[in-house]
Amino acid sequence: MRNKLDIIGLKALAGERITRDEALSILSLEDHYLLHLLSWTDRMRQSFAGNTVDLCSVINARSGGCAEDCSFCSQSVHFSTGIGTYPLLPVDTIVESARSARLCGATKFCLATSGNRIRNDKELDKLCTAVQRIKKEVGIGVCATLGALTEKEMITLKAAGLTRFHHNLETAEAYFPKVCTTHTYQDRVEEVRIAKSIGISTCSGGLFGIGENLEHRVDLAFEIMALDVDSIPINFLMPAQGTPMTDVAPLSPADSLKIIALFRLLMPKKEIRICGGRTSMLHDLHPLIFASGANGMMIGNYLTRGGRDPGKDLQMLRDLGLESAATL
Repeated sequence: MRNKLDIIGLKALAGERITRDEALSILSLEDHYLLHLLSWTDRMRQSFAGNTVDLCSVINARSGGCAEDCSFCSQSVHFSTGIGTYPLLPVDTIVESARSARLCGATKFCLATSGNRIRNDKELDKLCTAVQRIKKEVGIGVCATLGALTEKEMITLKAAGLTRFHHNLETAEAYFPKVCTTHTYQDRVEEVRIAKSIGISTCSGGLFGIGENLEHRVDLAFEIMALDVDSIPINFLMPAQGTPMTDVAPLSPADSLKIIALFRLLMPKKEIRICGGRTSMLHDLHPLIFASGANGMMIGNYLTRGGRDPGKDLQMLRDLGLESAATL
């Protein structure tokens, strides 16, 4: 198996696309070969991204009340999860959160709202004002995950200064109906394509550990590669009480690292950004996300969950000889 890993690693490092069978072999790799795999993905990360890690942060700018039925989500009205709900936050609150994120080392700040779309023109104007003020007063890149936007809405947000549109595919098309029935996989793909067509940087990845199999993970990775997005967030399920995925068995830390490694091998020059669930899924192997190929990370709180102290993340980078992009 070491020889096969060397062949795959050399191909990927040379910019050659690995095959689906090779991708499956990475995910089904016996755990005692893990460090040999990571020796290749760490080399690839250093070759294409150096020792710089791009940090981002998110704000849950509107919480709960979502009509979609995504089976992992604590903000859906279809499930009783007990989370707090509130309308779109005041612009001042959003701007101050962006300022705090920048002080913690983030170079990008994402505005996230529950629900499947922007509700009205007044809400769009408020979001645009927040984007404009963050760009002017904080000087940080502004991303947004706002559900299904129209092309006109995207153009308006871009004119306000939005630099990146985020819309995860979540999982493979074949498994998607098990995850959500109120919209389709192709709806999500089309949103990313619209953003690309008007020149907004795109961020799209998936959620792992939701009952998908190895083939589903490979399918998603190849779809993301075909979309040619700029940043690929990798999330691991943090089960929310009250959702249909409350009792889904967690991935092992080794399997989680293999998923990150697969995305790096398939897309050597892309941002591979580790987001939700990184500490709860990876446990003591958490710092190995960079050896597995990650060159981006979300810091601070998640949408409805508290996150890790950003100071600890910055210290981890220093301990590993890595640098935040914000310090350069």
